[in-house]
Amino acid sequence: MSKIKELTWEHHKNAERQEFAKLLIGGNISPDMYATYLWNQHKKYDLLEAIGMPHGIYHDIGDVRRKKLIEEDFNELWQHKEEPVIVPSTIEYINHMKTIMHDRDALLAHVYVLYMGDLSGGQMIKKKVPGEGRMYDFTNLGDVKEVKEKIRELITDDMADEAMYVFDSATKLFQELMELDIERTVESSD
Repeated sequence: MSKIKELTWEHHKNAERQEFAKLLIGGNISPDMYATYLWNQHKKYDLLEAIGMPHGIYHDIGDVRRKKLIEEDFNELWQHKEEPVIVPSTIEYINHMKTIMHDRDALLAHVYVLYMGDLSGGQMIKKKVPGEGRMYDFTNLGDVKEVKEKIRELITDDMADEAMYVFDSATKLFQELMELDIERTVESSD
């Protein structure tokens, strides 16, 4: 059994400590801020899913793909003519993905970090974000615990460095989003 969770723990915790992560689970993130996050996530998932398909990744774990659901969430919330900004860490992530596109194990490290996060913490986030939160809806998969186990079965300790890269990329994304000139929260109606 892989010890990847322990090997990547500090990087995972660092991402969770970011102000944006707290905003995300706080229940009052503004639709524009959340939509900008979704826009950047869409770019990452779109590429991962396109590259992962020929490697049979989604055949092995079930259809956990999120790209279309993220797009639906984004379209529900974004009310502007111009597209949101794509932050530098997203561009860096996309460029990095192009260098590992033929490395199934490296791609699986991305699957591990992104989808396990959506399957786990994403379930708490779903209840807090504006809109439907389709990105975190996995009802089409049946038993979520079984899906998580299928992902874990494909993961090895050798994937830890790449998984740490994904956590660090998320940390940068969170930091860059907080630097944008976007309304961050909605006023509570108390």
